[in-house]
Amino acid sequence: MQLLGGDGPEVRFVACSPDEALHVADDQVDGLIDEGWRYEDFALLSTGSRHPIQVERQEEGNESYWKTFWDNDDIFYGHVLGFKGLERRVIILALNETTRLDRSRERLYVGLSRARDQLVICGDPDFVREVGGPELASRLGL
Repeated sequence: MQLLGGDGPEVRFVACSPDEALHVADDQVDGLIDEGWRYEDFALLSTGSRHPIQVERQEEGNESYWKTFWDNDDIFYGHVLGFKGLERRVIILALNETTRLDRSRERLYVGLSRARDQLVICGDPDFVREVGGPELASRLGL
């Protein structure tokens, strides 16, 4: 991963295991809501298995699921690979892959590049070092 510098959103890293990442991500949403962010500001993105709320919403059909992207009453739940080209003011990125996959680097990059104002990464620092490299880990303070 090549880092070119420049300005970007504020970044927080919350260390946790891949198995805990979705739960920790949910907790981060609650904390940011308490700080004054609005529900429509958020997208909670996973890199591994989908969030249970995303699964539930997708069971109602693709059109119904994507309508939730424009919903002002709740956050949007998605997978990073389905969020390419999209953005939100706040991205909560759950690094919930349990093993490194062929597309792990791409998933990490997409997740890191979708936030306009605030990025919260929930995951294993060792995974970030392995997939993103030492320079990315250093920039994240890991």
